[in-house]
Amino acid sequence: MGVLSWWRERNAWSRVKADGRDLVREVRQILKKQPQRVREPVVAELNFAVGEVQRTLADHDLDSSRRAVDALGELVDQHLAFALKSTIREYAESILIAVAIACVLRAFVVEAFQIPSGSMIPTLEVGDHIFVSKFAYGFSIPFTNKKIFEWRDPSRGDVIVFKYPRDLSTDYIKRVVGLPGDVVEVKHSEVFVNGKLMPRERLGPYKYSENDTDVRDCELWQEHLGPDPHLLIQENRGTREERDLPPTQIPQHAVFVMGDNRDNSYDSRFWGTVDLDLIKGKALIIWWSRAQAPSKTVFESVRWHRFFHAVR
Repeated sequence: MGVLSWWRERNAWSRVKADGRDLVREVRQILKKQPQRVREPVVAELNFAVGEVQRTLADHDLDSSRRAVDALGELVDQHLAFALKSTIREYAESILIAVAIACVLRAFVVEAFQIPSGSMIPTLEVGDHIFVSKFAYGFSIPFTNKKIFEWRDPSRGDVIVFKYPRDLSTDYIKRVVGLPGDVVEVKHSEVFVNGKLMPRERLGPYKYSENDTDVRDCELWQEHLGPDPHLLIQENRGTREERDLPPTQIPQHAVFVMGDNRDNSYDSRFWGTVDLDLIKGKALIIWWSRAQAPSKTVFESVRWHRFFHAVR
């Protein structure tokens, strides 16, 4: 026997053996769960056919096993069709279960977002895809702003996704700067909270582009709002417009947010604070990132170094 013939026969035997065992298992389950629906003569006939399949498989007789499996299959189609799920039904059930699980995860556990603008550069870049924890601060009733459980408020320095207060159909992502009751002031691009300057250090020059053509010259800073420092950028002093904010007290049940791209962020300095009920969750990780770069190929535009990068 040639190698090819041997390989074909081995594959055929594996298929027949698998089909026979699956068919025997299916028959036994049906007879066990719904014995009242099968007449005794049919049960005897099925048991005999099952025995033939097992015997021929044990003898490693390919032709006899194939005939025995075919015979049992005909009996199943003839007498047990009422208990067999159609292929369409199986696929439909699988899809419905997958959709249900996805909906539950999206509503209560984690949701995916794509970053559309450069307001959070360098922390988040245009084309970053992130996962957001929906249970970081509590649970909400899906498709509403009503919280079911709340176990903590956002912390200063958290990166949060929220519904834009002036258009609840739009999601924004910013960094929490001021907490309920805080007094926030921005003076010469420096942030003061309750009269205290938030410490930061200049790290050096920084260049970025949102569309692969318009390159901006900036300064890279490290700021300390909470226990973990984060990066931010500001345009060089000679080119930026000062966006000061007089001392402003944050209402209870609200937070003051800003983008890490301080001179190119439409945030609480312009439209006010964010009610806690509008917060959808806390940014966790970047799971996919691709630059908006027309001059690059698809492969070249993927930012491989940002994959599974924690958002801080």
